[in-house]
Amino acid sequence: MIQFQYERASTAKAAISSLAGSSQAKFIAGGTNLIDLMKRQVEAPARLVDINAVPLKDIQRKDGKTSIGALALNSQVADSKLIIDNHPLLSQALNAGASAQIRNMATVGGNMMQRTRCPYFYDTALPCNKREPGSGCGALKGLNRMHAIFGTSEQCIAVHPSDMCIALVALDATVVVAGPKGERRIPFEEFHRLPGTQPEKDNTLQSNELIMSVEIPDYAFNKHAYYMKIRDRASYAFALVSVAAALDMDGKVIREARLAMGGVAHKPWRLKEAEKALAGKPATEETFRQAAELAMQGAKAFKYNAFKLKLGPNVIVEALKNAAGLV
Repeated sequence: MIQFQYERASTAKAAISSLAGSSQAKFIAGGTNLIDLMKRQVEAPARLVDINAVPLKDIQRKDGKTSIGALALNSQVADSKLIIDNHPLLSQALNAGASAQIRNMATVGGNMMQRTRCPYFYDTALPCNKREPGSGCGALKGLNRMHAIFGTSEQCIAVHPSDMCIALVALDATVVVAGPKGERRIPFEEFHRLPGTQPEKDNTLQSNELIMSVEIPDYAFNKHAYYMKIRDRASYAFALVSVAAALDMDGKVIREARLAMGGVAHKPWRLKEAEKALAGKPATEETFRQAAELAMQGAKAFKYNAFKLKLGPNVIVEALKNAAGLV
């Protein structure tokens, strides 16, 4: 049994202070990932700081953006009329993730912090640089069917597991965090990181910082948005490939596009070159196919995941067709 201290904080300031001076302390809210990792002895924090009483659950619109508190539940956000009306892509992505029971426990901040579901990371008998730096990457020459095709390194080829985060990166969200020196804002695209030589670091959050909220700017993408997730079974499975697609349309012409992929990289994978290629073009399957081919440039497959090189562009095209109303 893992021995650890447990305490509760009721304010953000108290929560941040509780972590000061301890690199082995962690925040816990829904616990849907952390408790699982502790049971498997992948994580063994010396202290857990329960932040469920910190008032960070509000979902509101102000100053031309939508602010979602870090402790808002995934189900609460997905079912919020404010989110459905203004950011349907986010609602769709949340409902595509996990099970209803988990969505009723998981928080927005916890969703952002969840760790990879790579089996080599979860099995403490196998090498994994993300779990134990310097031990090697078992997936490189192992069973890598679920693994990355973009942004990999010799240290790690694991993928980011969240559906919510794929929508948030496509929508240019901003993460608001607080620490001992005050608040700072992180563009969502810069929150998660590629593995490089330090795959043990999933994101750019400092060890003594608390996620306060996520902000989404107002955009005209609410009428043409679609989240498509391809997985091994109909529910409660992580993405083989997913695509978040949102279009700002002027009749049948695309003014602007937003595209991101999941299940293909160590972080939510934004497709900016494809977005540029879509702007000003008619919303046709030919246009979408050309953008999808551009999006896949630089992709590199491993022994068991070469199917993603063909599946990826097909999912991009289908997601865009659904977003544009062509299906």
